[in-house]
Amino acid sequence: MAKRYMRQQNPGHTLQTTALIHEAYLRMVKQTEKQFENRAHFFGVAAQAMRHILVDYARARQTARRGGAARPISLEEAALVTAERGAELVAFDEALKELEKLSKRQSRVVELRYFGGLSVDETATVLSVSPETVMRDWSMAKTWLYRALSA
Repeated sequence: MAKRYMRQQNPGHTLQTTALIHEAYLRMVKQTEKQFENRAHFFGVAAQAMRHILVDYARARQTARRGGAARPISLEEAALVTAERGAELVAFDEALKELEKLSKRQSRVVELRYFGGLSVDETATVLSVSPETVMRDWSMAKTWLYRALSA
């Protein structure tokens, strides 16, 4: 799952796959509810943790580009930095939060399917709904997000 997330990032992304896994693990350990109902529930929680880590990382990088916590960097590192992917991730996260206000379940379906890589059946199990409901929510959410991100 972490490899899939990192493949979606820019090639020069400074956060490594193992660091993402470790950070997600640390966040999951700190949660008060550590009981997972099944494998799908565990991966759903892990997907949510990884999503938040990547969004926080992208926001921190954008803040740094605006002069916050400025530090000298090497020429090689500067050549690898691109803001487009981080900005896209932050915009996607904001759109997903807006969708959550309209339909929490649709937002959760996107999170589990896109970020978590769960199948329709696994997502249905986590959300305690039918696979048909997941497919309907998935379709509606993709349409809504496309419109929100195209604006």
